[in-house]
Amino acid sequence: MRRNRPLPATHPEFSVIEWPGFCEYRVENWRLARDGSGRVIRNTAAWSWIDLCFPLFLAFFWSKIRGNIVSSFLIGAVFVVAMYFRCNQVLYESVLVFPTLGIQLETHRGHPSLEPFFVSRRFVHASSLEDFVIHEGLRRWNVRYFLAAFNRSSNGTISIHVAFENILPYFPVLREVYTGVQDALFPQEPEKA
Repeated sequence: MRRNRPLPATHPEFSVIEWPGFCEYRVENWRLARDGSGRVIRNTAAWSWIDLCFPLFLAFFWSKIRGNIVSSFLIGAVFVVAMYFRCNQVLYESVLVFPTLGIQLETHRGHPSLEPFFVSRRFVHASSLEDFVIHEGLRRWNVRYFLAAFNRSSNGTISIHVAFENILPYFPVLREVYTGVQDALFPQEPEKA
């Protein structure tokens, strides 16, 4: 395994991991501030003082309402919902390129201090992959670029799979992933003189 960061000064959250037989393009859920300060902006939340106070809060109220089943159920439900949202954050997304097989789009979710709890994967076989493109879309008053894989099913319908759909990295990162996927899956024939 060899890991490199092709854009270290501007996009250190992006890395390319080369394994024997395949390549992974990974974008983690953090970025540098755009003001040039070098400050890291995290879109995931690690442990905070609220996480430390929550068990104390729960223990205090649990001792007060021990006999009331409805209140106990409500506090338990609040605790479960809070833990679900803390452990369901997007940690990183990646595009795995298998040169003869196809591409796999992954989203890893969990708590930043722990290993990912949930991993969703979508595989697009090379025989059904029509194209892998950088596309643009409008979001309010902003133009956002995204990567999309066009997949043709056996009955002829085309479906679109968006890579990095939760993180939406900037264009230079998308360009690096796009050129890597195009070089691996759609090699250009050399021109004959």
